[in-house]
Amino acid sequence: MDFSSFGKKFTADTGIQSLMDDIGNAVDSGHDMIMMGGGNPANIPAIEAILHRRLQQLTVMPNTLRQLIGQYDPPQGNKDFIEDLAMLLRKCMGWPVKRHNIALTNGSQAGFFMLFNLFAGNFDDGTQRYIQLPMAPEYIGYADTGLRQDFFTAARPQIDELDDHLFKYRIAFDDFKVNKQTGAICVSRPTNPTGNVITDVEIEQLDALAQQHRVPLIIDGAYGVPFPGIIFTEATPFWNDNTIVCLSLSKFGLPGARTGIIIASEAIIRAVSSINAIINLASGSMGAMLVGELVQNGDIINLSQTIVRPYYEDLAQFAVQTFRSAMGENYPYSIHRPEGTMFLWFWFNNIPITSQVLYERLKQRGVVVVSGHHFFPGITTSWLHQHQCIRVNYAAQSRDRVKRGLDIIADEVKQAYIAG
Repeated sequence: MDFSSFGKKFTADTGIQSLMDDIGNAVDSGHDMIMMGGGNPANIPAIEAILHRRLQQLTVMPNTLRQLIGQYDPPQGNKDFIEDLAMLLRKCMGWPVKRHNIALTNGSQAGFFMLFNLFAGNFDDGTQRYIQLPMAPEYIGYADTGLRQDFFTAARPQIDELDDHLFKYRIAFDDFKVNKQTGAICVSRPTNPTGNVITDVEIEQLDALAQQHRVPLIIDGAYGVPFPGIIFTEATPFWNDNTIVCLSLSKFGLPGARTGIIIASEAIIRAVSSINAIINLASGSMGAMLVGELVQNGDIINLSQTIVRPYYEDLAQFAVQTFRSAMGENYPYSIHRPEGTMFLWFWFNNIPITSQVLYERLKQRGVVVVSGHHFFPGITTSWLHQHQCIRVNYAAQSRDRVKRGLDIIADEVKQAYIAG
């Protein structure tokens, strides 16, 4: 079968497809695999109970059930939800947002596909533009969203080594150059895979660069503020008319509802709505209707701050302490300071095997993680650091299984150092 260039690109092996296949195959293998590789959020009982009650309410009355499953929303998304969200953002965030500044998509991944291809790729004047990442590692899901192969540029981060086997990535602004080939700047806050939260000062510097070069600044807030609020450090919410903030309901507890949120200028929202109409006709109603009442009364922010964030922060501290205990003090390991998300990012400096080999060995022992080399889109030069890191999800298993998994990871790493 002869596919088009589009077909060949999107049916070829990709990092995210390979990882999802590996996870699925591991589950189907029949072994009791400890799944610490995927991005599935934790099942938080208090949040699940609230969503369960809301779903029951929606299905009792014929008119709400019909709206939930029996009719299309506009291409921009559910009108009531958008209006209530705009009001919430004005009230609680102080953002000058109205309904024409918000669009819904079928998940953040679909939203980034639209946004990235709006601002990067081939242009009518013959030029090519790129999505510029201030630093990598960055989210693996970005890597293959472009309609052309050469789509991202990225800078290496500054690495600050801290006490207690911790380190932190910072944007190396001396190496981060915006030019005429930059279509947009994109950064996640907090960052998947590392849990890094770029500082308010870094956000302001990125905004200044974006404004100076007249390109949008895209902030991926899928784990961030105002919801689900999985940030363990100070981070001021940021938006202006040149900024595109992307939010999601997945990590609040609704990954299956596939609801992404784009907050941007009116012109960008019109463009996203047009693409949505062509690709999807409309976005699904499920997520918007399930949390509509929580957005209307502001509870989605309160629940994020009082239930979601503490739940993940406690798990993060448990995972860090568990791994420190398992590793001891005689091996050169580092953990990115956990400032948000549901992942720990391990750096094994000078380990004599690659992170991919470590991944394969761990899979043989019943633990699935993700090799760090997948998370460096836009880095085109060889860098040993890319092959010394792994990402571990500490939230999708019970504490006992997380401990077992981390103990196995530590044992395999120590064996590699000893054998090397």
